[in-house]
Amino acid sequence: MLSVEPVIPGIAAIAPELVAVRQRIHAHPELAFEEKATSDLVAGLLAQWGYEVHRGLGKTGVVGVLKQGDGGKRIGLRADMDALPIEEATGLPYASKTPRTMHACGHDGHTAMLLCAARYLSESRQISGTLTVIFQPAEEGEAGARAMIEDGLFDKFPCDAIFGLHNMPGLPAGDMFFCPGPGMASSDRVNIVVRGVGGHGAMPHRARDPMPAVASIMLGLNSIVAREVDAQKPAVVSVGSVQAGEANNVIPETALLKLSVRALDPTVRMLLKERITALVHAQALAYGCTAEIDYELGYPVLVNHAEPTAFATDVATKMLGAQRVDPAAAPLMGSEDFAFMLEARPGTYAWIGNGTGSKGGCMVHNPGYDFNDDILAIGASYWVRLAEAYLAD
Repeated sequence: MLSVEPVIPGIAAIAPELVAVRQRIHAHPELAFEEKATSDLVAGLLAQWGYEVHRGLGKTGVVGVLKQGDGGKRIGLRADMDALPIEEATGLPYASKTPRTMHACGHDGHTAMLLCAARYLSESRQISGTLTVIFQPAEEGEAGARAMIEDGLFDKFPCDAIFGLHNMPGLPAGDMFFCPGPGMASSDRVNIVVRGVGGHGAMPHRARDPMPAVASIMLGLNSIVAREVDAQKPAVVSVGSVQAGEANNVIPETALLKLSVRALDPTVRMLLKERITALVHAQALAYGCTAEIDYELGYPVLVNHAEPTAFATDVATKMLGAQRVDPAAAPLMGSEDFAFMLEARPGTYAWIGNGTGSKGGCMVHNPGYDFNDDILAIGASYWVRLAEAYLAD
């Protein structure tokens, strides 16, 4: 038995207006730190609804603050706003009007869900405390969360707990998923230049060919995960690009490898850095070459805190029923810069099903993806109930 209806009636009444806002954002996507029109729209709506609006954190971030009653608790709800450099192929009436840019991850939907909740909460005033709604730029690889924190997000707008939400294609529409502890992997980028001596392809003895070293490095990288990482602790090392030479009869001077390195444990993350670095130098040397490594530590492991996760899971379960909530979902090897916020404050990051099959099932980062507007009211209702429960009088 559900203790409440999944969608709050007041949310159902205003949801069509926010669906229109979502589709407007979808038609005019903006890349990381370029979300000026989106930020203008968000800030304008929040001000219209009575929020104290602050701009400029993380360049294009927007923060809305709503204080009600005499409660001392403070909650933060976060949505991301940026799009991806992908050419849209949906053919939708509201498809992207910007070449090679589209909302292929649903950040338009995340923004609209939080706006919907923000409007309802401003009208209902059923909270006692401080609500901070955070509209973050540059989640897609550019660490907008870190930029907002460095600009004083939690110093200027203290939060006792912080919550995030992301849609997930392939899961039943509106169902919710929580993962206590590590929920998403760290994501590091590694560029390796193997340097030899170029020469004629017919006279390899007069050169130092970097390609055998590259081949050996690639095979060795697989052995790090297979033989040096605890088999019960997931890790991924992927070589996404190898660039070397242009002609079949020329031994190249250099070869460039680009790696993606991921882990669900901070200790494993550092082990991978140490062993990749050592292996690359050793293999290059074995073939008479040298190696230069640019190892960029990107997003950290996203770790959901126990108490906020249990709290949010309980809110979702009361709203949807236990059959529609997974309290112990498997972690994902994808990454998310909400991890920086969870390093700074207690909180949790949840997933909401975007749908299956032709209705919401197309995976994110795909030219055919679209956020499922049917889940907007459910996501907004979750945000409202979470805020009301946390800031109960």
